Amino acid sequence: MTYRIIGLSPKPFQALFYLPERDLAALGVIRYQVDSYPGFPDRIELKDAEIGETVLLLNHVCQPVNTPYRASHAIFVREGAMRAYDAVDQVPESMRIRMLSLRAYAQSSMMIDAEVVVGTAIETIIARMFADPQVSYIHVHHARQGCYCARIDRA
Repeated sequence: MTYRIIGLSPKPFQALFYLPERDLAALGVIRYQVDSYPGFPDRIELKDAEIGETVLLLNHVCQPVNTPYRASHAIFVREGAMRAYDAVDQVPESMRIRMLSLRAYAQSSMMIDAEVVVGTAIETIIARMFADPQVSYIHVHHARQGCYCARIDRA
């Protein structure tokens, strides 16, 4: 079973990049200067920002559906990130080094399976979830903080 991991599109965030602090604060967004690595995982390129770079912490609606599973949470995006991660059968390092929560959804956007896994074992869970023909897509969250990480689709 092949799968495709997709980061967030940078387009909705570009207007926020490099705004003054007061404008970001009015939008509920906080800018951080990265001071540790790893520690600030970007949801666009799906990699941890490097020390000295800046990231924005903001609320993101990751499951914009009209079901009980509608969801939003805080995420980091790296200022200047311009290209969304998009790869088939490849897990980015930023996911491999974390404890993850995978949530499988049907076409109706109702959750039908979920699992917590160490990032190094994610492929096994992806294969198990997609073995169920009812699973349409999978959301990956960082298990500890609960933050949305990425979407996985069948390739």
